[in-house]
Amino acid sequence: MDIYEEIVKLRSEGRRGAVATIVSVRGSIPSFKTAKMLVRDDGSIVGTIGGGCVEAEVWQAAREVMESEKPRTLTFNLNQDPKYDTGLVCGGTLDIFVEPVLPPASLYIFGAGHVAVNLYKIAHNAGFDVTVVDDRETYANRERFPEAKEVIAKDFDEAMARISPAESSYIVITTRGHRDDMRVLRWAVQTQARYIGMIGSKRKTIAIFRELTKEGIPAQLFERLHAPVGLDIGAVTPEEIAVAITAELIAMRRHAERELPHMSWFHSRRLESKDAETSAEALEDTELNS
Repeated sequence: MDIYEEIVKLRSEGRRGAVATIVSVRGSIPSFKTAKMLVRDDGSIVGTIGGGCVEAEVWQAAREVMESEKPRTLTFNLNQDPKYDTGLVCGGTLDIFVEPVLPPASLYIFGAGHVAVNLYKIAHNAGFDVTVVDDRETYANRERFPEAKEVIAKDFDEAMARISPAESSYIVITTRGHRDDMRVLRWAVQTQARYIGMIGSKRKTIAIFRELTKEGIPAQLFERLHAPVGLDIGAVTPEEIAVAITAELIAMRRHAERELPHMSWFHSRRLESKDAETSAEALEDTELNS
């Protein structure tokens, strides 16, 4: 089984994995430099780096790498550690580089107006596979979105019925009206998408949130929703708004760890809730100590 073909297949299926490669060898080992092993997201493997306890530890590290999406280098000194008494026991030392295999970042843009056109351009250049959905053929067409992975000119309900976003997918809702935004959001929060963003004011966001929760959609499903969408950089024009949205998509894809200036009402609401909890705990400590 060709490991490179398996990597391509894994990514095309929208799945994750990790590849372990022996990058440095000192001494003797029962394998060879550049030997590779692919660990799929279901725990199965393709290839080998020699077997034994080392391979078992690398398998565990691979599982952690595909979750964190950050590479790691592992060093094994087989001369000194008695636990490596099976498999790779030849008295050598080796370094193994474990890197994540991630599916393409798929971005679904609902709406094909001015913001969508600019978002498509910037997000495509940033490496996202973009699919554009709109119910107007005059807007959703190849002339406006020549390099999109797919352009769907159908009623939103019909389009949503044929789309199954994976956990690595991103959804941005920027239709021409409140009603369509709510239709798409109702569907989006019930998918596996990693990120959901909706354009519009805080007032509109709150109104839609209240309406959908009245319908019985659990409030916790909105935790992934960024609305208003994008980082708060003072964007005004469609071009600037597209930059703000793409920046937020990149921050999500790259697991940005520092605090970011989100415009999202939901993000602000969570922070306010945490601040309130912290204040309550501080007050309780003060009363207990007084």
